[in-house]
Amino acid sequence: MRVPAFVALMGYRILTILSYQIVSIAVGWQIYQLTHDPLKLGLIGLAEVVPYFCVAPFAGYLVDHLPRRKLGMAACLGLAATALILAAVSMRHAGASQLALMYGAVALTGTVRSFLGPVYNALFGRVLVREQYTRGASIGSIVFQSGLVIGPALGGALVGVGSVVLAYSAAAALAVGAALSIVSLRVTEPAIQLQREPIFTSIGQGIAFVFSHQVLLGALALDMFAVLLGGAISLAPAFIHDVLGRGPEALGILRGAPALGAVAVGFWLARRPLDRHAGRILLFAVAGFGVCMIGFGLSTSFWLSTAILLLSGMFDGVSVVLRSTILQLATPDDMRGRVSSINGIFIGSSNELGAFWSGAMARLMGLATSVVVGGFLTLAVVGTTALRAPRLRKLVLADLR
Repeated sequence: MRVPAFVALMGYRILTILSYQIVSIAVGWQIYQLTHDPLKLGLIGLAEVVPYFCVAPFAGYLVDHLPRRKLGMAACLGLAATALILAAVSMRHAGASQLALMYGAVALTGTVRSFLGPVYNALFGRVLVREQYTRGASIGSIVFQSGLVIGPALGGALVGVGSVVLAYSAAAALAVGAALSIVSLRVTEPAIQLQREPIFTSIGQGIAFVFSHQVLLGALALDMFAVLLGGAISLAPAFIHDVLGRGPEALGILRGAPALGAVAVGFWLARRPLDRHAGRILLFAVAGFGVCMIGFGLSTSFWLSTAILLLSGMFDGVSVVLRSTILQLATPDDMRGRVSSINGIFIGSSNELGAFWSGAMARLMGLATSVVVGGFLTLAVVGTTALRAPRLRKLVLADLR
């Protein structure tokens, strides 16, 4: 935290997360109030993940070949623009056409968001030395998860006390703040080499690197399937409304509980970085996450559900720190953008696909049953990964330095 560029990068990180989370809360609440259909909540994730998935490989290429700070600033301004579009659409009250426009704005958010992670990860590797990566990843996780705590709570409060328009306007202001933060960051960037190789060849090199690295691929796949199958949090508006009988303020608390648990773990790991038995700890953490999803699906008490999600966030926090550290240590600097974009496809898209999966399964099985089944499937993924990726199971982080 004594490195000014690292502090500026953390400012960029938390402000973009706050902006995105406020929009996520407002959109989820607004669409469920309009439709009372959990599948429509799942369609929010699908509307975001399709453009994200299509743009992410090219975003990673551009991050590796163009000025990273300028790309980050443009992405932040795009995030602000989508929030303002949602605010304008919300004042129309135009029925089905309003829903279509909202999904269109969400799709634009997915396009913009495909740049945010690669820019962050690429600059992370420039502002710290390798010996600081483990602690830096822990602090980055604290900042990230703090945004996931504050963002939903703030979004729920803005919707409950004011309106969705107020929430979207606040999100736009935060995104502009993120743009200013990354502009203030001072770091030496690699020389621009746009014509070094054809774009698809370059993207293919990043994909080949990830799929040839058993530890990195195993960590990404483990997290992806856990989030995909255990994405119960996307159904929080339905649980709040239909099972727990609370309002938008309670939705913010419920959505923020996992991140609060992850923040607590992040502080612990920042002081006591993991090294030995890192692979085993990662597997146990994801398994603990799956067990928590089963408990959440069975709970009918708001505070019990909140406590279970808090615990799930602690397990997820361990997973996030270890995956981030593995990503930084295993990736060469000139491939950080492309590898980060692949990481985003694995992890970022799995959040939205998980939301669609959860919404579809809730329509078929009911809310509680779909979440419980997802938790058991997560446990199955952990067992499969442990068997198929022995290098990950035996991983010691010192081996990657």
